Amino acid sequence: MAEEAREDAVVIPIGTGGRPGRGSGSARPSSAARNLAPSTAKPAPRKRPAAKKASPEKPAPAPEPAAEAPPLAPTPGPATTRPRLDAGIPVGDWLSALQGAALEVFGDDWERRLAELLAFARRRLEGDYEVDDYGFDRELTERFFMTALRPIAQKWFRLEVRGLENIPAEGGALVVSNHSGTVPLDGLMTMLTVHDHAHRFLRPLGADLVFKLPVVSSLARKGGATLACVEDAERMLSGGDLVGVWPEGFKGIGKPFSERYKLQRFGRGGFVSAALRTGVPIIPLSVVGAEEIYPLVGNVPSLARLLGVPYIPVTPFFPWLGPLGMVPLPSKWILEFGEPIRTDSYDAAEAEDPMLVFNVTDQVRETIQHTLFDLLRERDGVFS
Repeated sequence: MAEEAREDAVVIPIGTGGRPGRGSGSARPSSAARNLAPSTAKPAPRKRPAAKKASPEKPAPAPEPAAEAPPLAPTPGPATTRPRLDAGIPVGDWLSALQGAALEVFGDDWERRLAELLAFARRRLEGDYEVDDYGFDRELTERFFMTALRPIAQKWFRLEVRGLENIPAEGGALVVSNHSGTVPLDGLMTMLTVHDHAHRFLRPLGADLVFKLPVVSSLARKGGATLACVEDAERMLSGGDLVGVWPEGFKGIGKPFSERYKLQRFGRGGFVSAALRTGVPIIPLSVVGAEEIYPLVGNVPSLARLLGVPYIPVTPFFPWLGPLGMVPLPSKWILEFGEPIRTDSYDAAEAEDPMLVFNVTDQVRETIQHTLFDLLRERDGVFS
């Protein structure tokens, strides 16, 4: 009986060279070796051998002890398993993917920029920031508004800027521009241009409607805008700010596409009075390209009166395409800052002279109009 037990015993090969499960190839690996290197193939089901009936006369001998196997590395259990997120992806792989995305978006210094972003968010939540008397939030404007507008200006409208030397490096000045585009994106692009190229903040003067809209009003205040009134304009100019004004108002941005680049009336010349009282230069600005972003082909005056807005625009794409029709066309823009018109030779009392105010206003308007015609003759096409 002992002889039969020895013949049925499985011989465990010794001397595997340190690689678990490696033997002579003629015998199956031991159970200890199979636990070390899991196989990719599904193991075939083992047949259970038929149990032998023990002899009633003689009890079965005890099996001989098998050769002592080398110590095994502990099998990783639940305590040592790497944490995984949904879909069985390890946390380390998620972190590597996020790091790669941050490197792609922010560049090599992504850690510093991410730290600055978190610090900015913490200051905003804690209220650790300053605004001026008009509600202007310098940090939010520079780090959020300008950052959001920059890709649109550079990649979509491809702004070309001329006459930057006419913008004073310091001191008060009044930038006067034509207004167009159905939606006043030209004001935002002008603010970004002055900030990025002249390294100054342009403080726009906005219409009453801008400050009656719930969300737009707050954003406009934080971006540096204030109500278009002579008193606020004079205070800003006297304080050394660079102020922007669009005298055409809604008549400019709401004019039909057939009247593009034809300047509308410049109001009553209140911006000229403010410049004469403070003695600051007037810088005429001509913008080409904004007329084509939303070609205005129609209006719904009855609905506009019901909603209390100047007009309801109808373009070749809006409202027919819904929200997609609100995407502006990628026209090529040119912004040219003209030679400053000086006002420091006049006395502050002369700002009350209506004829002088009219003459200076007409001079600014004619300068912008002639520059627009010159730029239109020079450009190759609307989108190039």
